[in-house]
Amino acid sequence: MKKLDNRLKLYTPESREAKALVKKIEGTKARFERYGNSNLLCGKEGLPRIIASGQWDHANEFVIPGLLFLYITGWIGWVGRKYLRYASTTENSFENEIIINVPVALSIMNSGFVWPIEAWKEFTSGDLLAAEDDVTVSPR
Repeated sequence: MKKLDNRLKLYTPESREAKALVKKIEGTKARFERYGNSNLLCGKEGLPRIIASGQWDHANEFVIPGLLFLYITGWIGWVGRKYLRYASTTENSFENEIIINVPVALSIMNSGFVWPIEAWKEFTSGDLLAAEDDVTVSPR
């Protein structure tokens, strides 16, 4: 706020720049008012922070975005794995890895939203993890 007030002093009150700065100052004050009323944990400058403090009343600030992040990254990884498994069954598998077959990739992407269920089914059937003999280990 100090910086905006100092900048405002440089202009005459009727100027376009001063009116824009006044509008920005009002918006900033309204934003800080919303932060103050939202019961968020804030830093020294008054801006909200995501703090995993263990307080259950602030769990929605971290747990929900964290679970959403894990779901989306899992979906991306599962769809990519499924496409690579499809590409390995085609005649020129290396070409399908470089030049993506868009209709097949879109159908795989659309079916990937239930990836946690599919991953659990493959884990329980033993298809998710590679056999010990299939994993190459460099000699040391």
